[in-house]
Amino acid sequence: MDGAPFRPLGNELGLSPSQTYARVVEELQQLPNNTQLTQHYSNRWSGILNVDGKYIKIKGFKKKIPFIWSVDFLQHDFPVGLLAPAESIVAFSQFFLMLKNCHYPLRIVIADDVSPLRIALKRYYPEATVQLCHTHYLENIRQQLHIRTDERYQPFFYDLVNTVFPRTVFQMEREQELLRLFQQYATDNELLRYILTDIHLRQPELFAYQAFPQCPHTNNMIECFNSHLNARLKSIKGFQSFVSAERFLNGYLIRRRTKPFTDCDAPFQHYNGQMPLQNSIDLGKTWPDILGIKTPKL
Repeated sequence: MDGAPFRPLGNELGLSPSQTYARVVEELQQLPNNTQLTQHYSNRWSGILNVDGKYIKIKGFKKKIPFIWSVDFLQHDFPVGLLAPAESIVAFSQFFLMLKNCHYPLRIVIADDVSPLRIALKRYYPEATVQLCHTHYLENIRQQLHIRTDERYQPFFYDLVNTVFPRTVFQMEREQELLRLFQQYATDNELLRYILTDIHLRQPELFAYQAFPQCPHTNNMIECFNSHLNARLKSIKGFQSFVSAERFLNGYLIRRRTKPFTDCDAPFQHYNGQMPLQNSIDLGKTWPDILGIKTPKL
């Protein structure tokens, strides 16, 4: 799970590459199922959940398929993950049902603009809300306006970002700024009118985080973990089957949950030195038996 090549591992154990692979598979199969681990051992969650999909190459599928996974923002732990053929209503329904079966107290989901997610969320968590990731939303606007290559709309874009999207700007001031931007830039520009109208109509999802203390407005946290996962996937270059991919991803989640943090910044620097699972585990239960992991002090 940490990216050690098979050959050095085999040399260390006196095994051939095929024997080393068989040993790795055997040990991966001994690990608990991540969702069941959450269901039976974790009950301390914030309900603020970053959700994202990481696309993975698997033999037999024409295109990469998504691994839909999540991290509790305040607890920095990973309740569930799901490998699915597509980011469909069926896939997100299964994802939220898994959360529901784990008694996860979901209040708000920070995610990209994915319609199937909204539909499935309302079925299983009708009281929960969606916070659209500002990073991705603003990047879409940036691309629509060709900000990086065309100076024409740069004044509008940076004015928009600096006056409408700061955390300290709330609805009344935001409405005033949207009207000003409309009058200053968009009266004769259909594209800018469309962008400003979309922001106005989608305020409940763009600024939902303001009603939830400590809630982020981006998916930067899970994107960071996506980078870690991507580094591991690059060395693998794809999976031979759906089953082998599921097995690896389950092992990866268990490893992430049992590997101590080392570089958390404020306000989470106190997590350094402890495992994500320590943040969510039911303090009334004994530490689960996980191959290769010593019981920490809780």
